[in-house]
Amino acid sequence: MSKLSHLFILFVLVGFQSTATATATATATATTQHMDNTNSLTEAQVKQLVKKADDFRLGESSAKVVSEVKLYKNDELDKTRQYTVYTRENRESLVLFNSQVEAGQKMLMLGDNYWLLMPKSRRPIRITPMQKLLGEASVGDISTLTWSEDYQGEWVESTTFELTDGQAIQTEKIKLKATTKGASYFTIDLWLEQGTGFPIKADLYLRSGKMAKEAWFIKGIREGETKVISMVLNDQIQTNQKTVIEYKEITPTEIADKYYNPAYLSRTKQLDL
Repeated sequence: MSKLSHLFILFVLVGFQSTATATATATATATTQHMDNTNSLTEAQVKQLVKKADDFRLGESSAKVVSEVKLYKNDELDKTRQYTVYTRENRESLVLFNSQVEAGQKMLMLGDNYWLLMPKSRRPIRITPMQKLLGEASVGDISTLTWSEDYQGEWVESTTFELTDGQAIQTEKIKLKATTKGASYFTIDLWLEQGTGFPIKADLYLRSGKMAKEAWFIKGIREGETKVISMVLNDQIQTNQKTVIEYKEITPTEIADKYYNPAYLSRTKQLDL
């Protein structure tokens, strides 16, 4: 999506170096130390840093992302799901549900408008931004890979994250506030690595002010470059649940306009994609 705001996150691509499991364990009990905050970031610097974070997550204006989502309850694997997301500029994306229990389901997102398409339904079902966050593996998370299109960032402070493995990471804490009705979350507290902008952690808040999820971003190599290869989501409402999203494939891809038309999708059950 247009440096996109649509596509839920993250991945172990073919050839990735993934340390998701070890890193997720380490980050779960990370601590934060406040630093000297006399050198605040300007609005332009914040915007540039958030854009860098987006590039670590997606990096393509139009892409195909194949992801595997693992759902854990009480630290035991409960179920696995597969999704394919096609995304392009102007905050448009199409999500295909590939697992047997969800086969044939689709979700289309065009800006702030959303439709769910069921295999046995003749008409697309309009849904709200809140409804796309429902479910254990919400499509809102699977389909959102960037922040710069949906949020305005404000610098908060410089901090040091100390992980349980002894690693210390210097970060900039950014407060993101939604600027569109379709943003998955109302506000986000985001910690980005100083200098590089690599995303470390995000606290995701609903409009009510309640913290919904805590996200950790896992670093790895994709096509010779440092990228986010997976994301760990710790549920803050159902605290015994955790979701791990791994990206199996992410490639520059453009598909025909017809696939972004809800009427076409509702009458075409088998897509030639």
